[in-house]
Amino acid sequence: MGKEEGGAIIQGGLTIEQAATKLSVSTATIRNWVKTGYLEAKPHGQVSEASITKFIQENIGKDKLVSRANKSKKDSHDHQELQEKVLLLLDSSEIDYNRISDEYQSQMSNSYRNKEGIYYTPQNVTEDFFIHVEGKLDGLTFCDPCCGSGNFIIEALDRGFSPANIYGFDIDPVAIALTRNRIFDYSGYFSENIIQVDFVEYFLENPKLSFDVIMTNPPWGKKISKDLREKYSNNLGIKKSSDTSSVFFITALEALNENGYLGFLLQEAFFNIETFSDTRQKALSYKIIEIKDYGKLFKKLQTKAISIILKKSDSVGENKVKCQTGIDIHYRRQSSFSSNPKCIFNFNSNSDDSKIIDHLFSLPHVNLDRGVDWGLGIVTGNNKKFVKSDNFESGVPVYRGSDISKDSLKAPTSFIPSDLSLYQQVAPASLYTATEKIIYKFITNKPCFFVDKNQCYILNSANMIVLRDFPINHDQLAELLNSQLISWLFEKLFSTHKILRADLTSLPIHFEYYRNNKEFSEEALLNYCGLQKTRVGYKLSNTSA
Repeated sequence: MGKEEGGAIIQGGLTIEQAATKLSVSTATIRNWVKTGYLEAKPHGQVSEASITKFIQENIGKDKLVSRANKSKKDSHDHQELQEKVLLLLDSSEIDYNRISDEYQSQMSNSYRNKEGIYYTPQNVTEDFFIHVEGKLDGLTFCDPCCGSGNFIIEALDRGFSPANIYGFDIDPVAIALTRNRIFDYSGYFSENIIQVDFVEYFLENPKLSFDVIMTNPPWGKKISKDLREKYSNNLGIKKSSDTSSVFFITALEALNENGYLGFLLQEAFFNIETFSDTRQKALSYKIIEIKDYGKLFKKLQTKAISIILKKSDSVGENKVKCQTGIDIHYRRQSSFSSNPKCIFNFNSNSDDSKIIDHLFSLPHVNLDRGVDWGLGIVTGNNKKFVKSDNFESGVPVYRGSDISKDSLKAPTSFIPSDLSLYQQVAPASLYTATEKIIYKFITNKPCFFVDKNQCYILNSANMIVLRDFPINHDQLAELLNSQLISWLFEKLFSTHKILRADLTSLPIHFEYYRNNKEFSEEALLNYCGLQKTRVGYKLSNTSA
């Protein structure tokens, strides 16, 4: 097989797409296997057909790469077939639309729901969204821009919205049919305002579209193409986030009438990850009424589900936001979120915590965004092939995040070839072999940093920091980062189980502590910061300004 190129035929090559079809994997997996040396690249973006044949003979069934690459296909289904089946059911008489809605969602595979970000909202959550909506509802317009099977819309009907004033949008024909039928079954009104279309695109074509109340659970985690990102950046001002939830949020704000209410159910990352900072900043322009943590609401989805309710009023003033996690309820000044790095919505922290956070950032400090080199741990691309439990000729010890503690590394139990060109992703070799570096766990909710002076290699469950031009040394920085105070601050700000570079660069590094303190102690650090430890956190000491 070959490809015609400028009149010539390149023999023995397959395109990326053809190779993916032949091996029943994604094109991304083919590119990864080329990069890691399993497959041989040929000119013009092709893959050697001989290397594919050899790969099938020697690797498939041994390394089990294909089964891992196709993990997302294990629970796959023919979604078009499922849609056709449900649409046929909806044409029959005397049907329980609520039951069909539940069954439709239950028959979607996990891979499809994860890919499209589809998780339908439970009734107890939709009920909560309407508590804060004031006024005579039958005269207001209501919209769910990602209506699914219509759970928010049925709740709107329950609350008193007129069926003629209710609008819903979705790209799924089954969702549209279910919602229309549920409205008719509930009220006897056949709505033509439930439309099968992408709400964002529809709004951009109809910019005068507006509603009094918008409530929804948008797709989570569905990435947007580069072309669409540029389009939305130009039309909606979205610059950082490439996630659908952010795009729907900004679009819904644009379509919301003045003094209207907006309610979104969102993934935890929306509230504390840097890429959503521009969207959070936009939300802070209006009156945020409530943020509520529902925990892990959806089965087999690890992220928490969190709601935000706001009113499109720019009279924010000293507005206090109701923050709820379980039965714990407290109120935070909205402006306290604005003063956080990247406008993080650390709503789990109360107002006393917020005062301490503001105080720590008011002290002289530097950040880890300059004078520092960052490095990721090694991604081998195939740990089974490269990582061995016993050392061997040309092998070197390699450490995992679980091997790291604040004071030491565990004895090495993993070894890899020293040739870094073998691996899928590596940092510059000079970082691994630096005279000194800080290595730290990546997956943990408790920061843990260790100063390595033995040029150790690390896998991708750990990362590293090398100081180049910084006011304190590696040992001093590790002492501050490992302190109880910084661990507390990290938890109160980010509330995450990952130690992200973007979060670490936001932390205040109180370097001037070492001007008058040669050694480190928690007591001396608190004294420098003007704080006292309490049973539940910290408070300003009497001598503090």
